[in-house]
Amino acid sequence: MSDASYRDAIFSTPLDRVARFSFDEQVVACFPDMIRRSVPGYGQILGMLSLIAQRHLRHGAHVYDLGCSLGASGLALAGALPEDAFRYTGVDLSPAMVERAQQTFADECPQHSLQVMEADIRQLDYQPSGMVILNFTLQFLPPEDRDALLARLYDALEPGGVLILSEKTIDADERDNAWRVERYHDFKRANGYSEMEISQKRTALENVLIPDTLDALHGRLAQAGFPRSMTWFQYLNFTSLIAFKES
Repeated sequence: MSDASYRDAIFSTPLDRVARFSFDEQVVACFPDMIRRSVPGYGQILGMLSLIAQRHLRHGAHVYDLGCSLGASGLALAGALPEDAFRYTGVDLSPAMVERAQQTFADECPQHSLQVMEADIRQLDYQPSGMVILNFTLQFLPPEDRDALLARLYDALEPGGVLILSEKTIDADERDNAWRVERYHDFKRANGYSEMEISQKRTALENVLIPDTLDALHGRLAQAGFPRSMTWFQYLNFTSLIAFKES
């Protein structure tokens, strides 16, 4: 990438009033470091995308990456699949994310058909696609908007298409949930975050990131029309599901 990525230190100093978390230019600058140190298993999820695509994506089919941020999923696919294997559209609401992702694709994989657009994924006019990726995106939508989006994505998927849904989840059992959260904070401490950073980040995300339970996610997918979904990855309270549309 032509622009440097920086270490995440957004919440490393006391803030008089912690603002709601947003994907602004400050976050974009340190986003790769933030994801690496605060999302368990993110690299493994990215690494599996191309393997899943090789098994389930029709050659030349279209792929949506919704809430694409800096385009990591597109890069993962382009790094493992031939130029004519797929067409990719990344969608993000943050202008700073879109601008950086476009530049990254132009620099790293100019021969692949990768585009990025700034849009609200709830209002997009979706084209038929063989694969839809929702990596840690649905959780930022108001809960009342999630079912309608998933139903639209089911309709947009071609027969035999798949949806990848990665989310931070909450456990219905309070004791189990507390254990997962505590171990997640241990994970962040091990990756160099201070108690202040952990606390202020958690406050900033309140009412911005509203997680579902794992059962609720499967329920949403079934209600959207998917006859089958399964949890293929879990690391503490971070999960990834795959939902299948019948051929």
